[in-house]
Amino acid sequence: MPRITQLSRRVETLDRARPFWRDTLGIPELYSFPGLAFFDLGGTRLMLKETGTRDEADILYLASTDITTDHARLAERGAVLTGAPHLIHRHADGSEEWMAFFEDDEGRPLALHAVIASP
Repeated sequence: MPRITQLSRRVETLDRARPFWRDTLGIPELYSFPGLAFFDLGGTRLMLKETGTRDEADILYLASTDITTDHARLAERGAVLTGAPHLIHRHADGSEEWMAFFEDDEGRPLALHAVIASP
C-alpha cells in the first residue's frame, strides 16, 4: 500500500524557517543542504525548499495527542495562535476530532489535529 514518505513546502528563507520548525514546533531536523532542510514528521520527511519569495502554502495538520497542552506549548514558544482548540466533528462511535490553528514563520496557516477516543 502506498504511503507518503516526503512532503515539500516552499519557504522564503531557511534562516527563519529552520528555527521555527525545529525550535518553536519541536520537530527534529534531519539534515540540510544549501536551499533545503529536512525534518522528521513522525516517519514522514518534510523538505523545506528556500525560494526567496513568500508563497501561499497548503495547510499541514500536525498530529497531537494532547491538543490543549500542545497549543499552550506553542504559545510559550512564541507561535502566533489564530484559534483555540475546538471540536470539528463528533463521529458515530463518540470519538471527536479537534483542531487548533496557528501560523508559520511566514504568517501562513498550520494546524494541530487530535482525535480523542470516546470514553
